[in-house]
Amino acid sequence: MKFMIRLHSPKDAEEFVKIASGYDYDIDLKTGAAYLDAKSLLGVISCAIDKKAMVICPKGASDFRNSVAKFAVA
Repeated sequence: MKFMIRLHSPKDAEEFVKIASGYDYDIDLKTGAAYLDAKSLLGVISCAIDKKAMVICPKGASDFRNSVAKFAVA
């Protein structure tokens, strides 16, 4: 499953990583050419603040998608 998000601040990044860390499957973010672990606060803060990022997670991860819906963009 893939969808786009935008994190506007370090506080948004912290909340996103906290939510992602609660799931036992891999969740990645793609920003430009970089792929990073969505459970890495340092990675998310350094690469995904105030940019559109593609979330890549397993099919059927609608529970995670719903948990981070407030960060979703078209």
